[in-house]
Amino acid sequence: MAPHLNIVPSMFVLLLLFISASKVQSDAFDVVAKFGAKADGKTDLSKPFLDAWKEACASVTPSTVVIPKGTYLLSKVNLEGPCKAPIEINVQGTIQAPADPSAFKDPNWVRFYSVENFKMFGGGIFDGQGSIAYEKNTCENREFRSKLPVNIRFDFVTNALIQDITSKDSKLFHINVFACKNITLERLKIEAPDESPNTDGIHMGKSEGVNIIASDIKTGDDCISIGDGTKNMVIKEITCGPGHGISIGSLGKFQNEEPVEGIKISNCTITNTSNGARIKTWPGEHGGAVSEIHFEDITMNNVSSPILIDQQYCPWNKCKKNEESKVKLSNISFKNIRGTSALPEAIKFICSGSSPCQNVELADIDIKHNGAEPVTSQCLNVKPITSGKLNPIPCSGPVPKTPSATA
Repeated sequence: MAPHLNIVPSMFVLLLLFISASKVQSDAFDVVAKFGAKADGKTDLSKPFLDAWKEACASVTPSTVVIPKGTYLLSKVNLEGPCKAPIEINVQGTIQAPADPSAFKDPNWVRFYSVENFKMFGGGIFDGQGSIAYEKNTCENREFRSKLPVNIRFDFVTNALIQDITSKDSKLFHINVFACKNITLERLKIEAPDESPNTDGIHMGKSEGVNIIASDIKTGDDCISIGDGTKNMVIKEITCGPGHGISIGSLGKFQNEEPVEGIKISNCTITNTSNGARIKTWPGEHGGAVSEIHFEDITMNNVSSPILIDQQYCPWNKCKKNEESKVKLSNISFKNIRGTSALPEAIKFICSGSSPCQNVELADIDIKHNGAEPVTSQCLNVKPITSGKLNPIPCSGPVPKTPSATA
């Protein structure tokens, strides 16, 4: 059932790219020494950062922008390509956003646009200072939320490696990957309070060849959320929690969404989250397709819904509840998933009545309920293919007429 994911070759190409670039003497553009930035937490880094980027981007030899240790205030910056040679950013310091959400008129803080052969590393921190935003970000306050910035955006970025970077307390999503190709995010640390709304750790859409590896994500929403148009993706060695788990979707909310296909999530540990391995689509609304999704070798620790297909996803009860989802799900597997569930319903497959889930596989599942009640499994509009040890027994529990909403 699993497709051949052409991920290892793309990672090998990235490795060769940065090894070969390192053999050439890289020009260093230090924002403090050369461009007058001040690590005092008060002086805006925007102009020195942008000036250093423009000069480095114009270089015909590989170049590195250096942000030394210290604390910097950054109002916002838009870093655009294409550049004439491979370019790196060595972030050693802590970069802080303005704490007041009214300082932002659009959802951008640090944005990389149309850059190829790019690397960012250094152990630095992007601190969104989101506490004020969390208090005001409610489901009724859409206009306020529409202007909240993502900590780091990668738009139309190709052949990139992001390593050893921390994103802290973003006002909205921490990292957004859009229309990118062959980008690896490795050894990242993402942290925000568990009650912080809409603070997805890493969100992506319309991207191919994305790899998320060996990262620690603690946040108030999905640790990783996968939007439409995402193809050939590997997620592995992730620790997730608190948060809402690792999610495909939500999908079907908007017209002309592109298919999601070829996603493998493996060797992850998910702890104290509302969901674990999840696929979510809206009822009614618009069509779409999800296929070749594979969750393998995952440990669940006190997860409320460890394994979940939710085609009646309806946060805030704002959806067409009486209609079926139009998103088609097929060729999905959950293998070697073990641990504990915070609720009795460890497995919930709530599929569309008009387009039932096809080829859903359960193999070697062992999830125990932390409470006194026995663990159960619910199935609606799906007949899973099963093998190996299975606890709970597939489809062993009744499905309520109104399945409980998930965040």
